This record gives sequence, structure tokens and C-alpha cells, in this order.
Amino acid sequence: MIKTAYFASGCFWGTEYYLGQVDGVVSTTAGYIGGELPNPTYEQVSTGNTGHVEAAKVDYDSEKVSYEDLAKVFFESHDPTQVGGQGPDFGPQYLSKIFYTTNEEQETAQKLIGILESKGMKIATKVEKATTFYPAEAYHQDYFAKNNQSQVCHVYQKLF
Repeated sequence: MIKTAYFASGCFWGTEYYLGQVDGVVSTTAGYIGGELPNPTYEQVSTGNTGHVEAAKVDYDSEKVSYEDLAKVFFESHDPTQVGGQGPDFGPQYLSKIFYTTNEEQETAQKLIGILESKGMKIATKVEKATTFYPAEAYHQDYFAKNNQSQVCHVYQKLF
């Protein structure tokens, strides 16, 4: 059964890259979520004034990978303690957020945050109800693969 999840962890290139590597992920799409401006462009979102964050839409086979396992990769592929952005990217469009579509997703995200906080981490990641997701421009999709570059804007660290 194909399900969809939404994660924002700074630059969407890295978010899409790491989650796209997970066995059971069918497709990823870089885009924008969380704001109120319909059909935002990269130029609009990059001002930090639209309320959107750069995010990845992840379509996955729930018989091969669980939402919890995807959320763990999300937390492990960026710094969920960083406030105000991610890595070298600062501004509200680069915040760490999980957008849930079901109560179960919300509970899973909160549970994982609780686990990390019990390890002494001060988690900055916000958990919010999903709003409309808008795909980013074509040149942002599968950016690292298209440009023959390795992933550099996120750092993987084992947390769970």
C-alpha cells in the first residue's frame, strides 16, 4: 500500500536525497509546504516571507518500510537540534518540521522526539498538520543525481 509522508529538514535537496535512499520509498518530490501562498515559486519561498518550508514529499510502500523508520531517517539525516535553519542555510524556509496527515503519524513523531529528548537532546523540530504541498521547479527534483554531485548539505548521524 502506497502512503505519503512530508518532511522538512533544511534544504530540500538533502532531505529528498536521504529519504530517497530508503528501501521501500517509491518516489520523492522536492517542494514547499506549510505556507498560505498558493503555488509558490522558489524565489518567493527563498525570501522567508511565505510561511512555506523546503520539504520532501515521500511516497512509500508501507509493507516494506514503516512511517516510523522514515521518521528515524529524517531525524538522523540532519541536526534536529538546530534552531533557525539547517547547516549553512538560515531562515524560516529551512526549519526542521514533520507534517503529519494522521493522528498515528503525529504520535509517532512525538514519540521519537521524546526518545531523543530522553537522551539529552533539545529538539527544535516542530510537528504540524500537513497543508497543501506544492512541487518545486523541475531543476530542484533529484538535484544531486542530475548534477552528479554527492550529498553535502546534510550530515548523517545514528541516533536510534
